[in-house]
Amino acid sequence: MFSLVVQLEVRPGSREEFLAGMTANAQASVRDEPGCLRFDVCSVEGDENRFVLYELYADADAFAAHKQAPHFHAWREVADRVVASQHNTPGTLVATNSAEVAA
Repeated sequence: MFSLVVQLEVRPGSREEFLAGMTANAQASVRDEPGCLRFDVCSVEGDENRFVLYELYADADAFAAHKQAPHFHAWREVADRVVASQHNTPGTLVATNSAEVAA
């Protein structure tokens, strides 16, 4: 499985626009893309402008398809306005353990 960790910093005053755009993207990704298995959006404690995303796809091709989806393109328009910096770390899922309850 293809994994992606994204560290983002949004411009001051852009938190709400970021969250609206990113939430719409994440929900549509899981709902509409068979290869998108997980899309978590996490805030960083102590810094309201920093976020970490964890995305999990069936494979690299599923991630490539994600980048072609209409909701991804809509998100990129929002990102151009609100994201100050972004660092992507792609990888491969090696092991997973979970006892989660949906938020």
